[in-house]
Amino acid sequence: MKPILLIALAASALASAFPVAAHTPYLVPSAFAVRAGQTVALDAAFAETFFVPETAFDDSAFSVTGPDGHTAALASHPMKTRTVAEYTVPEANGTYRLSTGVRRGALFRTWEIGGKRESSRDPAVKIPAGATVIADFQSLTLAETYVTVRSPDRAALAPRNTGLELVPITHPNDLYAGETFEFRVQYAGKPLAAQKVEITEAVWGSDRTAQVLTVETDARGHATLPLRQAGTWIALTRYRTPAPAGAPVAEYSNSYTLSFRVLAP
Repeated sequence: MKPILLIALAASALASAFPVAAHTPYLVPSAFAVRAGQTVALDAAFAETFFVPETAFDDSAFSVTGPDGHTAALASHPMKTRTVAEYTVPEANGTYRLSTGVRRGALFRTWEIGGKRESSRDPAVKIPAGATVIADFQSLTLAETYVTVRSPDRAALAPRNTGLELVPITHPNDLYAGETFEFRVQYAGKPLAAQKVEITEAVWGSDRTAQVLTVETDARGHATLPLRQAGTWIALTRYRTPAPAGAPVAEYSNSYTLSFRVLAP
């Protein structure tokens, strides 16, 4: 028997085979600057245009991390095109991190054997020995955002040091056009060098085309985004990692997004 061969596909081929996988997850609040006691509405979905929901962000545990660094569960309610949540901000001033938690997506497993292409999302179905593997991964997606009562502080910005993260250095609730947004990208607490981050302008309700910018991290995992225009934006980064022993797939496709607002000076 020949060993199973892993070959890479172009991103466009994967996107055409699995359209939903190409959609970007997001979590967006009804306001980024909030009052103590205010109830913040949250939308979480997968979409191609921000923030126009297409598929609900489901099967994950939403949470909120407060200015004291404590993390608590946050109830969420999946609908057809989006998952909604509400959070009533307590009286404590400072910054709150709102998170979808990690969502484990469907298995994407496609192979060729005997001149025939086959696919299965059932973990009980084994890829045949001698097959040429085209795709064998599972998506792990996480979407986050921050809101602040009065003055921004930093306790909620602390990294978890697990999975894929975008760790703000410049406070994400203190961004102004004409300045810069500095952040670090890391996986399992270690910086990712030469990691691309795509930043897309949210222009829902507008006829103009969204701006899309790309920055890349340096050797320390740091990146700097020039803030040329006010508005709401979403930053996306993806990173492939080997799946642990015993996983039903060979790789994990990790993705992280952060929605943030840039104010006029």
